[in-house]
Parts: sequence; structure tokens; C-alpha cells
Amino acid sequence: MKPSTLIRPLALALLCGHSACVAPHPRTPAEAFVPLAGAAPGWQASLLLDDAPYGIWRLEPLPIFPQYARTQVVALDDQGTCWVLISYSGKWTPLRVLHDGAWLGALAHADVDPRVNGPELYVGGDKGILYQVRSYHDGMLDARRIAAFPGYAIHTLIAGQLDPNHARPQILVFTSPGALFRVLPSALGEFQVEKVTDLPGRIRDARLLDDGRTIVTAGRDGRIALLRVGKDGPVWQTIHQMDIGCGRIAVGKKKSAGYPILYSCGDNGRIFRHQAQADGSWQTSVIYHGPRGPRGLAAGQFLADPNIETLAIFGYSGRVELLSLVDGSWNSTTIFTDRDRGHWLSTLEVDGRNNTDELILSGYGARVVLLDRNPGTGKSELAVSSADDRRAKR
Repeated sequence: MKPSTLIRPLALALLCGHSACVAPHPRTPAEAFVPLAGAAPGWQASLLLDDAPYGIWRLEPLPIFPQYARTQVVALDDQGTCWVLISYSGKWTPLRVLHDGAWLGALAHADVDPRVNGPELYVGGDKGILYQVRSYHDGMLDARRIAAFPGYAIHTLIAGQLDPNHARPQILVFTSPGALFRVLPSALGEFQVEKVTDLPGRIRDARLLDDGRTIVTAGRDGRIALLRVGKDGPVWQTIHQMDIGCGRIAVGKKKSAGYPILYSCGDNGRIFRHQAQADGSWQTSVIYHGPRGPRGLAAGQFLADPNIETLAIFGYSGRVELLSLVDGSWNSTTIFTDRDRGHWLSTLEVDGRNNTDELILSGYGARVVLLDRNPGTGKSELAVSSADDRRAKR
């Protein structure tokens, strides 16, 4: 930087006689709320983390620190960093807990280790190393390596009391090349690795349903399936078979025949809705045709009317689109455009000033962005500050 670049703002301030003439110092999310341009009317975009130039491949809102009222955000990036983002009055403080050196993309949060009070975070990625991350009441974190899978990359993790054959919770590890492993804690504090089976392709996303036993998976082989681990091993039930790879799964809030409404995406830009039927079958319908490479799905309530079914999508187009089912037809509206291709999208609740859910997104743009509705959305009985009201009307 040239010396004149540093001197010019100071000289200008001396000439003007007050500090307002000084060029504003760039703010970070840890210092102040950082709004971003490009959100659709009725929405706000703000920055949680700028990790340039490293892409951020996975995001999840998780209660890493139970002593804080608000959920934290866990982010995994291309250089092998696990970030935990802590919110405080609109600011987001990043904690960096490990640096693996290669991309991280798999995580799970559950009480697996009997020596630790409360749930632990488990993280893995390209090197095939599985880490345990622990949080402490003083706001600190640490991490340790607990298992390795030579020749495999870890793509997806699910943890919990998943297998009736084992009294303790376990971690299921889905790898590339396609395989399924089980990781179990021992009485001595170490972890044992068992290979369960080979798979036809890698599992790119998996979600544990609220029964704590049923897992929904999306595979590179084009299959959306339910997985349960029984006494005779894993049992799969195919919900839908695509003619192209599946990327992501979203679990809706509404239920049908005992199961939540599910959503999935194909690499060619189609978005699917899956609804369980009373006879045990599943009805699948295409609800959207869009750009190739959808890489994020998030179900939730994103409109003021809770009776309208909504789904947010994100992908290689860089656009976050809101799909809504109104009068039997699906509609699409772009609510934000990121600075590069998208890779992950999640639903969370961090703003009690509206009655809608929020969204967090990440990807090749190397940042974490929060999207939320303007204060007062869906709460017409409440007063809203004049500044927020003016912004909502723009």
C-alpha cells in the first residue's frame, strides 16, 4: 500500500475538523451487523463469515454451546477448517477449531462418547479422518482425531442410537468410494471402526428423522431411500429412483402417513416432492425445473402465511429461489443472488422478530450469508421501528 493511501484520510479529517470525514473502516461480522445488497423486497441479507478464497461446503445450525440461548452455526471449508459462529446482538464471532488441510464436508452432532457430558460434534472430509469436537462452558473448543479410513473420503455422517444391536450410540460413516462404516466408542475412550457394507455409490446427503432411527439418504446412484439398521444389518427402502445423481434432501414440517414431506434434487435441475401414502408407498412429483447443479434445499416457513408450503433452493446458478405452493401450483421467486455458485443451504431460527424461518447459505462464494424476513413479518399486531418499516417498504 502506498504511503499516500494512508495519509489521505487523516489529512482530509484534519481539514474537515471532524471525524465524519474519515473513510469508514471496513466492518467484519464480529464487530457489527454487516448488511449485504441483493436481497429481494421483504428480505434482508447479512454476512456471518467471509472466508475468501476458500469455498464453504457444509453448514448446519447446531446447539454447540448450550449455555447460549441462540443456536450456533457450524461451517466446513475447503482448507479443512471447522468454524463455529456465535451470534450476539447481530454480530457473529467465528471460532476456528481445527485445520485439516483438505476439504471438510461431513458433520454430525450427538451424544456418542460416554465420557463427555452432552453431545459432541463429529467432522470428516477428503483425508478420511474423523474428528471429535468438544465444547466447554467457558466458550472454548478443542478437537481430536478418533478414527481413520485409509483410501476413503468421508462424505456424510449420521450419529445417534441407530442400531438395536448395540446398547451405545454410534456414528454411521458414508464414504467415497461408496461404503458404510460404523464407529463405536469403547469403554477406554477410544473408538472402534467396523465396515458394514459396500454401496453402489457415495451418499451425498442423509437426514435422521425425528423417530431417531430412520435415515433418509440421497445417493450419487440416483436413489432416494429410507435406511434402518436392524438386527440383520442395514435395510433400505427405495422411495424414488432418478436417472441422474441425487444431491440433497430437505425434511418438511408437515406429515403424511406418519412421515414428513421430503424434497430432493437431481443434478439436472429437477426438484422432487415425496409424500408417504397410507399403503406404505411413496408418491413423487416434480415441482420445479431449473438450472443444472442444485446444491441446496431447505424446507421451512418462509412466508407470513404458515399454511403455504415453501421450499428454498440454491445451486450453481448462484440464486436462492423460494418455491411456494399456492392454489395447487408451484411458484418460484428469486430472493437473493450470491457472488458465486452455491453449495449448501440450511434452515434455522435466530430472529424472533418475525414468525418465519431464516436461511443460511454458503458455497464457492466463500462466505456464510444469513437471509431473514424483515422484522414484523407475519406479526402485524406488533409495532415495528420506523427504520425497519422504511426498509421494508423500499
